[in-house]
Amino acid sequence: MDKSLLQQQVLTRLETDLQVAQHAAKVAHETATHEENIAENKYDTLGLEAAYLATGQARRVEAIRQTIATWRQLRLRAFSPGNGIELGALICLVDEHSTEQLMLLGPNGASMKLVHEGLAIQVISHDAPLGKAMIGKGPGDEVSLKIATSTQHFEILWVE
Repeated sequence: MDKSLLQQQVLTRLETDLQVAQHAAKVAHETATHEENIAENKYDTLGLEAAYLATGQARRVEAIRQTIATWRQLRLRAFSPGNGIELGALICLVDEHSTEQLMLLGPNGASMKLVHEGLAIQVISHDAPLGKAMIGKGPGDEVSLKIATSTQHFEILWVE
């Protein structure tokens, strides 16, 4: 499977998210600064609330921009057994019910599902619990993930 195509899919989705966030930030800023939203008394907080929303939206825009930059810099390499799983790895896991899952291990900020060649691929962060558990491992290794009171077990079938 061509991991560079997967990386491009992630970037395309992030660019779309950026456009949506930029529009939301613009609308929130316009609402916060509109003359009708100037407080008339201490209980009139619409303008203040809109300003908080505009600040949050601006932070979201910046976070997406940083995620895009990180994903653009990501160099996808072929799996090396000496290094084990690292950023950019495409991993096939199987659980105790024989259900296979494809995972693309990437930098923070782009958790999403992709569909490529009819296959569902979950993009996960290297800082996510499952991502952390897979770093340095290879085919045949087992990975356990504790969620609340239960533990899930996976075997790494293959890595690209």
